Amino acid sequence: MSKNLIVRFAGEGGQGVVGGSEIMAAAAAEVGYHVLTFATYPSQIKGGPAWGQARISTEPVLSSGDYLDVLVALNRYAYDHNIDELREGGIVIFNSEDFELEAGARTIGIPADQLARDSGNPRAANMIVIGAVAHLAGMPLRYLEGFVTQRFTRGRPGDDKIVEGNIKALHLGAEEAAKTGLSLGSPLDEPSEIVGERILIKGFEAACLGAMAAGLESFIGYPISPATTMLTYMEANFHGPNTFVGQASSEIESITAIIGSGFAGKKTMTSTAGPGFSLMGEGLGLAWMAEIPLVVADIQRGGPATGLPTKTEQSDLLVALNPGHGDLRLPVIAPGNVEEAFLAGAAAVNWSERYQGPVILLSEASIAERSQDILKPDVSAVIPETRVVSDGALGNERYAGGSVSPFPVPGGPGAYVANGSEHDEQGDTTHLPEVHIQMTERRFAKLQLLEDGTYEAEQTDRPVVLMPWGGSKGPAREAFERLIAEGDEIGWYYTMYLHPLPPAMLEDLRSKELVIVPELNYLGQFAGHLRSLGVNAHPIRQYTGLPFKVVDLMSAVRERMQTASGKLARV
Repeated sequence: MSKNLIVRFAGEGGQGVVGGSEIMAAAAAEVGYHVLTFATYPSQIKGGPAWGQARISTEPVLSSGDYLDVLVALNRYAYDHNIDELREGGIVIFNSEDFELEAGARTIGIPADQLARDSGNPRAANMIVIGAVAHLAGMPLRYLEGFVTQRFTRGRPGDDKIVEGNIKALHLGAEEAAKTGLSLGSPLDEPSEIVGERILIKGFEAACLGAMAAGLESFIGYPISPATTMLTYMEANFHGPNTFVGQASSEIESITAIIGSGFAGKKTMTSTAGPGFSLMGEGLGLAWMAEIPLVVADIQRGGPATGLPTKTEQSDLLVALNPGHGDLRLPVIAPGNVEEAFLAGAAAVNWSERYQGPVILLSEASIAERSQDILKPDVSAVIPETRVVSDGALGNERYAGGSVSPFPVPGGPGAYVANGSEHDEQGDTTHLPEVHIQMTERRFAKLQLLEDGTYEAEQTDRPVVLMPWGGSKGPAREAFERLIAEGDEIGWYYTMYLHPLPPAMLEDLRSKELVIVPELNYLGQFAGHLRSLGVNAHPIRQYTGLPFKVVDLMSAVRERMQTASGKLARV
């Protein structure tokens, strides 16, 4: 039996390839499998090469997988550009109405559109193919039938006919695959018994729910890929007393609007991507200087400029830490999976309230847009934090002291100026050197209030350790576990709290001979940041717009370990 099934639906944007992988994953999750999806598509509305991938497993899934068990190719281009990722013994299902392949032992041509019409539902071509994949993997069709029934029973006239057509399409696809006598050899094992209540959720949904759990009151955003889904999710779901959702006319309006919301005493947030984040730089500098609590979720994509709007990358770290000119360094939280996205959403809101300033929730396309099954988050475990509000005891001295001080809410005690210019304790503009020193040190001292971030550490006695960040956590963790199983001596560190780093972890890292940092950017941004903190960190870089493959990471890690070992031996 097999523990994993990795299937990719490839074709053009608009052909439903992403939907096919999502349906396959959702149906599998419904009966107890662990799943993780990944999709890549062009930035145009329709057309262009696209694919969606689902990994279905009896064990928790860390990455989208290295090689495919099944490639579904809806056109020749999709076949030519994805066939190299099919494992030995894998099977190609191709759309025989669009192109032909030379007769081969591991290919199945299916006239999906014609079979869909035969099923009575011309729009069921995806179900035809999914039925064929299920047969090849030995997955009982009853799993998919239950999902189809649940998904399309919506209390509308004609639901029964839609359900019947889709179920018939599943069987027609399975029958078409059965005619070939092909299979994947090892059928997919039965799903494990479900432990705890699990849900299938996307990263952006989890982050939004986490922020809500921490008491978010205001969300104002502007559409930009791949962060638009956060805005539309909030528009559809963030309702109730004392809540507000607004769509701004630009990213500059978004940041200034949430500055106003934070100034008025509200817990507030926006979402954007690299180009929008660049436009928010001046506003974030103002929020840092005026000490206004707010959260900006930056969902990273390829850059610079328009770059790769629908691809994934980890190249915004440096600008997230320093989005404006002058001396500032913003708190950054970067979740490594969908489960952490919920925790990160809550932590970002809490941090902004605690230290009274802007916090960056730094995610990426591969986390925000993936579907992953996770244990249902315990909302009751989130303890919302609220800024200390002025009771008038300090009079108008809003910025008094060497760290955080009570926050005057307009209409309450403590009149002051929320000033972006350097200012004294009351907020009045000043150019006095001694005051600039005092206020600069105050703003940086407040970051010490955020040094409670948790972290992971294993094999801590090893001189060489692996430390990924963000969405590279999953592939790196899978690589680490394989390396350990094969006898490699390497340690593991990880945290989603990138700034400030947990002090105990940073102290450990400074003692290591080598810290290997996998990251999806050219510059090796996190490794460079760690070096500035006294850590001997070196990156494994990738900038393809796609996540790491585990096999590639293992090879690169071993190469770095051998290089480090050779240098030590020469010393």
